Amino acid sequence: MHPELKHSEFQTSTVSNPPRRQFTRQRRQLTYGERSQYARMASLHLVKLQQRLAPRARIGLYYDGFGELPTQPILDWCQCLGYLPYLPVVGSLGRASNGSDDKHLRFVPVYQSKLLNVPTRIHSLGMKQNHHRRLLWARELDVIICPLVAVDLNGNRMGMGGGFYDTTLGKGYRSGAKKPLKIGWCYDFQVVEQLQRQPWDVPLDGLITPSGIRWF
Repeated sequence: MHPELKHSEFQTSTVSNPPRRQFTRQRRQLTYGERSQYARMASLHLVKLQQRLAPRARIGLYYDGFGELPTQPILDWCQCLGYLPYLPVVGSLGRASNGSDDKHLRFVPVYQSKLLNVPTRIHSLGMKQNHHRRLLWARELDVIICPLVAVDLNGNRMGMGGGFYDTTLGKGYRSGAKKPLKIGWCYDFQVVEQLQRQPWDVPLDGLITPSGIRWF
């Protein structure tokens, strides 16, 4: 299969506002072996992303969970090619200075070869987070691999509803910043024809699935 997919080649749903549980349930039904195989298939298309990156590019990824497409192959790819991998933490692991929840993600470097070996703590929302003193802002990265529940053919992304990535990337997107590139990483069944977009939503620049890569 050609890695550059045309609009009609995605296996998509026509539901415009699908419930999140439709996709999270389907993800959880996959076996460990199936998830690993799909991740290996998706990683074959990272070469198309590589063509757009400078040496030593900074790549933000995330800990996969809740049945998500595994991200270990992205870390393997980064370390094989000399890219610098980073993982997100929520704000300052607490609250903003005004006392409200801080939804701006920062990113910390990864030195381990396996995500399972990275020391973590569990955020109140159940997400794994690395703890490190050296935090980078999203604007300092070249690429951010974004988790998602669903995505449409225009790059509109449905997350888990916390608003962390939209909050983190919103200012740069509205100002027309060129980086970071925002790349989705998911199974093919998470791609739908159209999602209802909200004013605060930040669309993706590209999408990688087991069947290929698409630029928006």
